[in-house]
Amino acid sequence: MCLGIPGRITEIWDEATGARMARVAFPGEEKLACLAYLPDLQVGDYTILHAGFALTKIDEDTARVTIATMTEYGVFGEEVS
Repeated sequence: MCLGIPGRITEIWDEATGARMARVAFPGEEKLACLAYLPDLQVGDYTILHAGFALTKIDEDTARVTIATMTEYGVFGEEVS
């Protein structure tokens, strides 16, 4: 099963190969993501990743409610609040 956890983009850059990449912060960790499908995403935007690709943009309110609900239900474990 795969959970759609919202992540906030903290950094964006273009690789020498032309790939647009981003660093995305999730509760308790950061991941790298390719923005090939959503090249207009900006720092501060929230997104859902799958297999290293940003697949959808979500608004901040939805992201915050989703993260709070997942935290309440223990999705992230006890170490993340």
